[in-house]
Amino acid sequence: MLVVITYDVSTMSNEGQRRLRQISKICQNYGQRVQHSVFECIVDATEYAVLKRKLVDAMDQEEDSLRFYQLGNHYKNKVEHVGIKKSLDMEGLLIL
Repeated sequence: MLVVITYDVSTMSNEGQRRLRQISKICQNYGQRVQHSVFECIVDATEYAVLKRKLVDAMDQEEDSLRFYQLGNHYKNKVEHVGIKKSLDMEGLLIL
């Protein structure tokens, strides 16, 4: 399923800057960055549960926010892109 994750992390302190890097790194391990604080992740139900738990554990719920949009398995009809920086087809053929 495709999950879109957005986050807003307070970076007013060194701790906040560390949380921002940590949350970004967790998201990069599961998907691709499509905008500065937006990731698209193709995961199964178990991976989604693990990803969500890692992110919630990394954030400060008093200062930061996370949003999870579950677009499901038939997401290709639900996503439209206009402009530069096209997304990679994460389920497509990868040639190295």
